[in-house]
Amino acid sequence: MQNSIYKTTYLVKKMDCHAEEQLIRTKLEDVPGILSVMVDLPQRKVEVFHRGDVELISTGIYSLNLDSHLISSEPIEYTDIYSDDKKQKNTLWQVLIINFFFFVLEFITGIFASSMGLIADSLDMLADSIVYGLSLFAVGGTTKKKKTVAAIAGYFQFSLAIMGFIEVVRRFLGYGDNPDFKIMIIISVLAMMGNIICLYILEKSKSTEAHMKASMIFTSNDIIANAGVILAGIFVYFTASRIPDLVVGTIVFLIVVIGAYRIVKLSL
Repeated sequence: MQNSIYKTTYLVKKMDCHAEEQLIRTKLEDVPGILSVMVDLPQRKVEVFHRGDVELISTGIYSLNLDSHLISSEPIEYTDIYSDDKKQKNTLWQVLIINFFFFVLEFITGIFASSMGLIADSLDMLADSIVYGLSLFAVGGTTKKKKTVAAIAGYFQFSLAIMGFIEVVRRFLGYGDNPDFKIMIIISVLAMMGNIICLYILEKSKSTEAHMKASMIFTSNDIIANAGVILAGIFVYFTASRIPDLVVGTIVFLIVVIGAYRIVKLSL
């Protein structure tokens, strides 16, 4: 029946990385009747939840020449599709709120503490907020709206990072005050705790979807960045110099630029 819901599974032998996954999602996003697309990269499987005939879906996937084969197509219950999607959305909303809160906290305290390390780390938290927001769009398949948001968010983040680099250079030249190491350490410890909580929430979801795994990687990297700012605060205390803060700030700003580039790639 036309209104029946099906789960159709494909083996895509040449789907080796996220680039091929994105190709498949892009190819399928305009196919009518598709409700959700689940991708398992390690197993090279694509599960499409849809209404109606499977022919248009098969034609789209086969046209990519990724050595694809139809494994099965069977009717399923309506609730089977959205139970995991709802769980993913709840998880992503939780980590998005945590990251955005610490972006605001680190950015404001970074300005008051004259710490480029804290400001850079706040932008890194903003980058994660953007990634989690984009992942919310990715739940249940990609959309054109996701690509537009990715482009705007990526270029915005890149612009902030460039302004950060300019400020770092200005401070290397002797302008600005020495950072407040106490605020650096306290806020970075709190941010690290926030990231550890996010990582726990993400791992507890036990999701195998690519965008969820990417979120875990971003959060793990953030914990390392938090540790870097903490160490910079300690060195600022012992050396009475702004150099450790500026060095860490530069490194984290570079991470933010790389993150912005990855986000922009999602829009291509």
